[in-house]
Amino acid sequence: MGSPVPDRKATPYIVYDKVEVQFNQWVFGLRDINLTISRGDFVFFVGRTGAGKSTLLKLLSREVQETAGHVWFQGRELGTLRPRDIPFLRREMGIVPQDFALLPTKKVWENVAYAMRALGATRREVRRKVPEILERVNIGHRADSFPHQLSGGEQQRAAIGRALINNPSLLLADEPTGNLDAEQSWQIMELLQQLNLRGTTVLVASHDEAVIKRVNRRVVTLESGQIVSDRSCMDAQPA
Repeated sequence: MGSPVPDRKATPYIVYDKVEVQFNQWVFGLRDINLTISRGDFVFFVGRTGAGKSTLLKLLSREVQETAGHVWFQGRELGTLRPRDIPFLRREMGIVPQDFALLPTKKVWENVAYAMRALGATRREVRRKVPEILERVNIGHRADSFPHQLSGGEQQRAAIGRALINNPSLLLADEPTGNLDAEQSWQIMELLQQLNLRGTTVLVASHDEAVIKRVNRRVVTLESGQIVSDRSCMDAQPA
């Protein structure tokens, strides 16, 4: 008989268990990572460039695979997934890449619609849902604009909107304010907080100290691929 299916209500939402990522004989991306994240958390991963914060996110989307240890998401060990199952895993997540990755020849609404059609949505579903998503991320008024006509903050909103097409329970954002000014950065963080208040678990890799302090959420700090502190919002200093 196989192993019993875990009770997902009782199982931690995300677990990194003694995780190591080794890129070659001399270079480690992560070492001995032990971390538990609950459903509904909002967590910042911070550290210098190369500290391992983006790698932590990519382990969850299986863009990177651990070389030792285990990564669990909703009771499933991700290291045991077959390659053909990875696209289905990613459909449970919203992934916001660092460079926006919007299609330059398509309008804002088309970028979202294209992603939905790629996942099998009908034209009727696209017509109904795209306006709702764009309004949710406050970019509906620029639906007919091309990416080059948008500000950095507007492009990021469009990228977040595209990540919400499957109403994901988990949103992974890699440096979502890295190319934005202070006002745009705060607007994006307010949007992420609103999504979190609606129940979405939000994980953010960031080096934007001003925004991190102002948001005042859980902060996991990495140095040289290792966790050096894990500070809850109650421990953080108010903005």
